[in-house]
Amino acid sequence: MSADLRPRGRWIRRGAVLAAIAALLLAAAFGTRFGRDPTLVDSPLIGQPAPPIDLIRLDGEASWSLADQAGDIVVVNFWASWCVPCREEHDDLVAAAAQYERAGVSFVGIVYQDDPSQAVAFLDELGHGYPHLVDPGSRTAIDYGVFGIPETYFIDRDGTVVAKVTGASDLELLTRTLDTILAGDVPESATRPGYQNQR
Repeated sequence: MSADLRPRGRWIRRGAVLAAIAALLLAAAFGTRFGRDPTLVDSPLIGQPAPPIDLIRLDGEASWSLADQAGDIVVVNFWASWCVPCREEHDDLVAAAAQYERAGVSFVGIVYQDDPSQAVAFLDELGHGYPHLVDPGSRTAIDYGVFGIPETYFIDRDGTVVAKVTGASDLELLTRTLDTILAGDVPESATRPGYQNQR
């Protein structure tokens, strides 16, 4: 090997060693999370009284108030027609709303930064299922600390936020969470694939 190729070979070997060390450090960092659910998230609202909701329905016919749902478990879903994960989760939300209606569980959707006509078209295509509300100026979304969509909050019969799903929910997750709340236990919050951070 010529003398001018030796330094290059040394740099390649050093680069490979550094890459291997970096890979080991990453593996160690992720390894400390083994045995823990990587989807768990915290929210400052968990364990706190739910912020009030008093908004006009998307169809414009009446208002909807969280206070009127006193004694019910309430599932609040923030969504928009332009949100692909919102489309993916919609059927499961509608199915869960129907499944738990007689158990004293109310679902409500809050349209997030969307054209109301587009939101209506979305629901006309996929099904309404439960009340959907408009949120002028995103005031309610701000009160709930919405960071992106979809986000789903679970409020117990005492009006306390007990769980949050960040990203698209599915029927299995909704069922497990609601069954836990109905049993008087505290569910775990989760981050799901497809979350669309808007900040």
